[in-house]
Amino acid sequence: MFDFLESGQYDLLGAFWVTVQLTLYSAVGSLVWGTVLAGMRVSPVPLMRAFGTAYVNLVRNTPLTLLVIGSSLGLSQTLGINLGGGTFKETGFRLAVLALTAYTGTFVCEALRSGINTVPVGQAEAARALGLSFFQVLTLIVLPQAFRAVIAPLANVLIALTKNTTVAAAIGVAEAALLMKEMIENEADALFAVFGIFALGFCLLTLPTGLLLGWVAKRVAVKR
Repeated sequence: MFDFLESGQYDLLGAFWVTVQLTLYSAVGSLVWGTVLAGMRVSPVPLMRAFGTAYVNLVRNTPLTLLVIGSSLGLSQTLGINLGGGTFKETGFRLAVLALTAYTGTFVCEALRSGINTVPVGQAEAARALGLSFFQVLTLIVLPQAFRAVIAPLANVLIALTKNTTVAAAIGVAEAALLMKEMIENEADALFAVFGIFALGFCLLTLPTGLLLGWVAKRVAVKR
């Protein structure tokens, strides 16, 4: 049943390594972009609040597949934006990271906004009374507590991001889902074995992440 693995015809580890890279780069980008969006959504500037709200509501409700394909067709093929050039393989990877970051950042934003709402208003008011600016209050007082409060929700976002990387196969990124499609086409007699292998692979990627971040969330939880 597993003869196709022994032949070395398929690079399973390489495909899952691409999935891990997609997840890591997109996670970092989403965390940064989501934090910026969260700051916009609680900003005292009406224009920034409006942009943050419109962006989150629009992108979060747009299918991820549409964003990934749109980044390839719109940015790369139509506008010629290749994010640093390189081969089609490298360009597709960067475009996939961009789309995943743009999409996942909205969920990070909403998770952080819920964490911001758990911080007592009196702390921000006291900081402003001391002369701190909105940016200082947000970065020095509010966000550190908000992050501690939302580690568990952010873990769920990271797990969802790991699974969402399979959409990158739509623009030819050689990650696990694209290899699985190829193996299904070539190994029709071992269909359940192929599904089992990739299901196990994604479990090995997501379960430790959830357990580790769940433990971290309990360790750093804000006691109220």
